[in-house]
Amino acid sequence: MEGARLIIEEINREAEQKIRYILSEAEKQAEEIKAEAEKRARARAEWILRKAQTQAEIEKQRIVANAKLEIRKKRLALQEELIKEVLKSLKEKLAALPKDEYFKVVSDLMLQAVKELGEDKIRVSSNEATLQLIAEKIDEIKTFLNEKTGREISIELGDKIETIGGVLVENVDRTIRVDNTFEARIERLESELRSRIAKVLFG
Repeated sequence: MEGARLIIEEINREAEQKIRYILSEAEKQAEEIKAEAEKRARARAEWILRKAQTQAEIEKQRIVANAKLEIRKKRLALQEELIKEVLKSLKEKLAALPKDEYFKVVSDLMLQAVKELGEDKIRVSSNEATLQLIAEKIDEIKTFLNEKTGREISIELGDKIETIGGVLVENVDRTIRVDNTFEARIERLESELRSRIAKVLFG
């Protein structure tokens, strides 16, 4: 019996050693798994943080870009409004020129048109008041044109047209025209006027 007891005790010791070894290995594996999990969790957390920071920066840039765009839109809208006001004021001032000053302007516009047309006979259209002014002073205008061109210029009064001022000058068969109405001249100069107005208003 003594031999059997000793054998059982030896088996129990071996079993206990194996159990302690297995538990030790299990604890090691558990620690390794835990460490790996923590490492992955930190890496994941860092990735999430970097992604969040990147998204936050993108959103910040988007907000700033939208704000700049909105400011630019408002600035351009204000610029356009002010330019329209200036052009409107310019038209009003041209329409309200004193008669003597306006007559000189009309004479100069007719001279420019005559030079562009290269014709000795011209047909002039404008608003009613301007046509009346030209009719009243036609001899004075002819003298002015003759002196400036060195040619004998014949003037025919044309149609009454809608314009704030200036003249529409054509050759007598109406195949060539020079539109020197105030509206047409402002339109031709509008790009330059806009640039100059914008520079004055906004620097």
